[in-house]
Amino acid sequence: MDDKKDPLDESALFREAMGDVTPLNSTPRVPIEPSRPAPRPRQRERDERAVLEELLDAPDPREELELLTGEELLFLRDGYAPKLLRRLKRGHFSISAELDLHHMNHDTARNSLLQFIDECLQHGDGCVRVVHGKGLRSKKGPVLKRMTNRLLRRHKAVVAFASCTPAQGGTGAVLILLRQRPAL
Repeated sequence: MDDKKDPLDESALFREAMGDVTPLNSTPRVPIEPSRPAPRPRQRERDERAVLEELLDAPDPREELELLTGEELLFLRDGYAPKLLRRLKRGHFSISAELDLHHMNHDTARNSLLQFIDECLQHGDGCVRVVHGKGLRSKKGPVLKRMTNRLLRRHKAVVAFASCTPAQGGTGAVLILLRQRPAL
């Protein structure tokens, strides 16, 4: 047998097989393209996210005044007794965890501090120390100290914080009192 078949023979065979078939009346079809997703204003979303991050990182004028008037960081959330801050400032609480932010840039230090607080909350740590340094060698001043001050004031789990005693790191470190999870 010959491997190559004559194409005319095949089409003739097809016409012969379909000889008494009547074609259906059909309307011409238009191929349907899948619907495209609605356009997203990605640049606007990025801009809005950047503005939100900038607002969250923007210093509160009161915080800047505190850093200008004194190096010591102090904060007590509303609704807590001032005695709590005095005891924290004097070092009456035992420190259960510590984080050193030295040699980190702003973003790395911020992420490390947030992660550290989350881990401390999971472990039930009440009082922790964060060493942020004094920023004496920084051209922009105490960048990590300002970031730590801002972040801790805005974190809902922070009850109070105060610069450490000289033996614990002085104004280059801060003691943080975290809220305790309610008993189950």
